[in-house]
Amino acid sequence: MKKVRRLLGLLAVVAVLVGCQQSATDQAEPEKSETMIYLVRHGKTWFNTTGQVQGWSDSYLTEEGIELTEKLGESLQDIPFERAYSSDLGRQRNTAKIILAKNKGKVPEIVELDGFKETNFGSFEGKTNEDLWTPVLTKYGLTFDDQFGYITELNEKLAEAGVSITDALAEGDPLKVAETHDDLVKRGTAAIDQVLKESAAGGNVLIVSSGGMIPELLDIMAPGQYGGEKIENCSVTTIKVSDGQAEIVKIADISYQDDN
Repeated sequence: MKKVRRLLGLLAVVAVLVGCQQSATDQAEPEKSETMIYLVRHGKTWFNTTGQVQGWSDSYLTEEGIELTEKLGESLQDIPFERAYSSDLGRQRNTAKIILAKNKGKVPEIVELDGFKETNFGSFEGKTNEDLWTPVLTKYGLTFDDQFGYITELNEKLAEAGVSITDALAEGDPLKVAETHDDLVKRGTAAIDQVLKESAAGGNVLIVSSGGMIPELLDIMAPGQYGGEKIENCSVTTIKVSDGQAEIVKIADISYQDDN
């Protein structure tokens, strides 16, 4: 009988030790968090309609822009956003507000970061797209058209020359105050670093930015995964961040616009 009691006692001690080891292992290797970023281009604006350069300049959302933003918000209404970001540009901030207003959950305050602003196009701000693009197109033997049909060939020529579009456009600025590629990377990286730091526990994050800045943000988060796809107004690009690695899930998705 004493031997049985001793055996039971030993088994109990072993069970406790095993439990402690498992607990220590659980603490040493916590479950990996996952952050899902919903990166949205702002709704269509007046300058988008008139073909004017809209970098750090701003113009209001059009009726169409508001309607599509509301529709996007409805498609995301069941996503519980832990955090939300834009810049201080009204078109970005208002797009974020409309999306969050449609959400069924408790929505976060919008944090404004300069890193999500559009490119500063210097003296071309407010001028026509033709004014902006003609200097670089002329240099590479191309002609402007308002459907941007030249963009693929221009990209190829710039790649051969080892020049980014941002730097090529900045070079054409007579005042030489337009942002360079390095300028965009610097402020974009600072903004993304802050978002990822504040989202370390995981969850869903809304970021509203602009068509020229979004490709830069994608290259910062997920180098080599962006293939030059067009970033439409009110499109949403989703990026999954897990264990410090980012993966683009969908790029410039507007499929929600086809929903009945």
